[in-house]
Amino acid sequence: MTTRRHMAAPNAEWVLMYRGGLTRSRIAALTRAPPSTVGYHLAMARAADPGLQTAHENAASTRARVSVQGVARMRQLVAMVQETGRYPSRTSPATDERSLAAWLERRRHDATAGTLAPAYRDGLAVLPDWQRPPRPVADEVRWQDRFAALVRYRAAGHDWPRHKTVPSGEEHDLGLWLHSQRQKAHRGDLHPAKAQALDKLLPGWRAGRQRGRKPRNGSGNSD
Repeated sequence: MTTRRHMAAPNAEWVLMYRGGLTRSRIAALTRAPPSTVGYHLAMARAADPGLQTAHENAASTRARVSVQGVARMRQLVAMVQETGRYPSRTSPATDERSLAAWLERRRHDATAGTLAPAYRDGLAVLPDWQRPPRPVADEVRWQDRFAALVRYRAAGHDWPRHKTVPSGEEHDLGLWLHSQRQKAHRGDLHPAKAQALDKLLPGWRAGRQRGRKPRNGSGNSD
């Protein structure tokens, strides 16, 4: 009768699965090993690595955040990128695309923080450079940031920012950005959704300062 050789402990594959958030019973079911044997190996691993238990608990908590809706979003995202060759835009007129863009942004944040669920990590791995926003996405984020900053600037009581007479600082940067938006609008190159957002929250942005008009109250900085 042949005696089965005792497996070297701890089993590296089981430890990796445990570190990824899987329970002892789940590992046993997947590997078809007795739960008691898996428990023995994991106990040895925890003794050798005091941080293993914390890593397991953190990963298990992350895995719990994977929802059916999230998996569906991931599949929609993958299908879109593979079909169109681009990532979803936060300023798209389509509600579904904006939702996908928001979902992807959260997953990028999770990946950077090291809390991305393995199910999402493995599923998104089919997309090249998904963690690093492509240039169009990065440009879109910058546009949104500038837009929000200008809205805050005007809400604080400032007149339209200048870029020629102000050499540096917030007003110069916002004035330069606003000048660029006016030029794009004049050429017909400004995206309709962006023009609509500017018209809605910053009425009068196309004309800017009017000659002879006093600065708005609280501007603190006049021509």
